[in-house]
Amino acid sequence: MRICLLEDDLELGRSLQAVLQNADHDVMWLRRIADARLWIAEGGFDAVVMDLGLPDGDGMELLRALRRNHRKLPLIVITARDAIEDRLDGLDGGADDYLVKPFAGSELLARLRAVARRSLADSGEPQQAEWQLRDLILDEPRMEVRRGQERVPLSRTEFCLLLTLIKLPDRVVTRRQLESRSPSQMDGRSLDVHISNLRRKIGEGYIRTVRGVGYLVERG
Repeated sequence: MRICLLEDDLELGRSLQAVLQNADHDVMWLRRIADARLWIAEGGFDAVVMDLGLPDGDGMELLRALRRNHRKLPLIVITARDAIEDRLDGLDGGADDYLVKPFAGSELLARLRAVARRSLADSGEPQQAEWQLRDLILDEPRMEVRRGQERVPLSRTEFCLLLTLIKLPDRVVTRRQLESRSPSQMDGRSLDVHISNLRRKIGEGYIRTVRGVGYLVERG
């Protein structure tokens, strides 16, 4: 699954990101409400795992807004607020599940599986597994890229960058968005290196540079 993790605590955020990635989930870890609003609005997430105590706004307000605008998106709250009133507010505010800190990583994974099953059953539709860019096929669950029957070997970071661009065709994806989307820590220089390596592996003509802003891929 592609998961948006919203947690401002550095130590806990790194730990949860590792737990989710080790379970083969594709994780975008964010620390601010403003970034979460931006990325979730773009679509493509299978679930959101979010704290309520965030530095730039009210987590409950964000939760209610997400439920209004993304009715079928699975939402799991992780928080230290353990009073029964807080739990009821979270569930009534739109959370599919409410997990009180501290908790085991295995419990979070189990709850994610449960809400994902419910969401898929409610939708009655299979999730998109493959994405195409001209002659390239991206198999998201397997994290593989193929050209015809030939596999194109990419690193995890390269795959995530290409997937992000392909899910937003004909739109400029900013450098900041790509850096935050990476499964590893990244700065501007390392982003350029990864994009250069990605172009070398898939060939020129797929990824266009928008100087001073970011990158885009075009359908045609």
